[in-house]
Amino acid sequence: MSSLKTALSLQVLQQQQSALPLAQRQVIDVILHDPGAAVQATVEQLALQAKVSMPTIVRMCRRFGYASVREFMVALAQTLAVSGSHLHRSVQQDDSTAEVVSKIVHAAAGAIANLGQRLDAALIDEVAGKMAKASRIDCYSVGAASSFMAQELQSRLFRLGLTSNAIFDAHQQLVSASTLGKNGVAFVISHVGRMPYTLEAAQFAKQQGATVVALTQPDTPLAEIADHVLAVTVPQDAVMRVGTEAYLAHLVVIEIMMVRLAQILGPRVVTGMQQYKRLLETHGFDSYEYMGFQQPAQQRTGGPVADALAPTQQQGPTAG
Repeated sequence: MSSLKTALSLQVLQQQQSALPLAQRQVIDVILHDPGAAVQATVEQLALQAKVSMPTIVRMCRRFGYASVREFMVALAQTLAVSGSHLHRSVQQDDSTAEVVSKIVHAAAGAIANLGQRLDAALIDEVAGKMAKASRIDCYSVGAASSFMAQELQSRLFRLGLTSNAIFDAHQQLVSASTLGKNGVAFVISHVGRMPYTLEAAQFAKQQGATVVALTQPDTPLAEIADHVLAVTVPQDAVMRVGTEAYLAHLVVIEIMMVRLAQILGPRVVTGMQQYKRLLETHGFDSYEYMGFQQPAQQRTGGPVADALAPTQQQGPTAG
C-alpha cells in the first residue's frame, strides 16, 4: 500500500493500471470510460459496473494513497475540473480511434442509463395527463439545440392530433403566454435554463393560469418557475454548452413523454399514427411511389390504408 498520495489524472490511471490486480484494473476501466459519471457514482454503483466487490474499490483507492473512495473521487474530480480534456471529458489527445469510439459510446450510454434511473414515473404521468387534456400546447425554446427539440416535440404532438406550436421568437412567446389560459400548457425547453426572455414568457404563462412544464437541468431559474420539471442531468461537455449527451437525453425524454401520452389518448391515436406512416411510405417524397419505382414485396405494408391506396399505386406518380 502506498503511503503517499498520487497526483491523480486519467493519464496516471492509464499508466499505472497494468500494475494493478485484475479486479482493480476493471475499476480503472470503468473510471476511464466515463470519469464524470464515475466521480458521481456511489461505491455500490461503481462496483456493479466494474463487476467487482466494494472492498476491491477501497483497496484500489488505497493503492494510490487515498484512505477512502470519497477522498479518491474528490481528488480525481478536482483534477478533471482543472485539466480535463478539451476534446471530450473521456477522451485524451493521444487516444486511438478505437478508444475514441469506445469512450464516447460508453459515455453516451452511461448518461442515458443515469437518466433512466432519475426520471420520476409519477411526474411523467402527471405531465402527460395535463397535456392530453390541454386546449393548446405551445413549445418555447431559444438556441439551436433547444429549438430543434421544440420543433421535434411540436411535430410529435401534431401527429397525435393535439393543437400545438413551436415558438422561438421572444415577442411571439409573450403573445402565446398571454393567450394559453388555464387549460393551456407552456412546454419550455432550455438545457441552460436561464435565457431571460424565455423565462419571462414562462413566468407570464404561469400568471395567466397555464401549466408550465420545463425540460431543463435541475436548480436552474427555469426550473424554479415551472410547475413541473423534467430534469435532465448529464456531465458538462468539454466543448459545447449543450453537448451530445444532453441532446440525446432531451430526445429520450420527449420520446418517453410522447409514448406515454399516446397510451393515455388511446387506440384511436395509435391507429392514426400507423395510418400516417403508411401514407408517407406510399406518397412521401422519398417513397417508391413518388419516384416511380415498384416497392419491393418484402417492404409493402398491408392494412386498410394501403388497400385504399392500391389503385393509385398502379397508376404511377401523378403530376402537379
